[in-house]
Amino acid sequence: MTINLSAYEAGAKFDGDYDATLAALQERLSRILVAHIVHRKRAVIAFEGWDAAGKGGAIQRLTSGWDPRHFSVWPIGAPTEEEKARHFLWRFWRDLPGAGEIAIFDRSWYGRVLVERVEQFASEAQWRRAYDEINEFECQQAMDGTTLVKLFLHVTEAEQDKRLKARLKHPWKRWKVNAEDFRNRARREDYLAAIEEMFANTDTRWAPWKVIDGNDKKSARIAALTAVAEALEAAIPMKPPAFPSEIEALAREAFGKG
Repeated sequence: MTINLSAYEAGAKFDGDYDATLAALQERLSRILVAHIVHRKRAVIAFEGWDAAGKGGAIQRLTSGWDPRHFSVWPIGAPTEEEKARHFLWRFWRDLPGAGEIAIFDRSWYGRVLVERVEQFASEAQWRRAYDEINEFECQQAMDGTTLVKLFLHVTEAEQDKRLKARLKHPWKRWKVNAEDFRNRARREDYLAAIEEMFANTDTRWAPWKVIDGNDKKSARIAALTAVAEALEAAIPMKPPAFPSEIEALAREAFGKG
């Protein structure tokens, strides 16, 4: 199915009790992390989207109830000289999760076919080849038992401008805005073309894309967390772990039968 970003621009306000819904989702997600720990399951969650689309806010709320020993968040920026001297996927292999862990990527390997393509940091041969390389990389992870969740947070140009202006006015948020934000903004049409082609080439059976309408922050956060919860729950048993008999015996000895 073709993914059309214009279908994700309604920006509908969240209809319901946002705080209660968010709290319930975070409790649900806390159980999901426990299930990954006890079943030694791996998961990768990749966030892509426009600057100021809400990736950071969604990640913050996604992980707020998680044990930091069992998840990692990897903010992806420009590759270092060491990383540029190797295949572009090398740096991502280093950060993949182990058994019982979840890895979150704030931007990802899709930079190859987005920013590196648009800004000509990669040759056309390199970024065109990357579609197959990414699909094979993700297939390897899925076949090896890793759950893959790929989210793209979409906002309109008008909403993005509104948020960038708000950041510039806020003395404690100005640091989030850099020259790259304005360079990317000026080439929005080029990015739209790259995004459309990215979806067409990498929306696979084993790693499908989920687009989130990010134009209302509260609705977007609930939608993103729900998408993650549903994808992770579908890949792992969600029954509570069995009570180990040796721990039960020790508890009875310590506390009696109560």
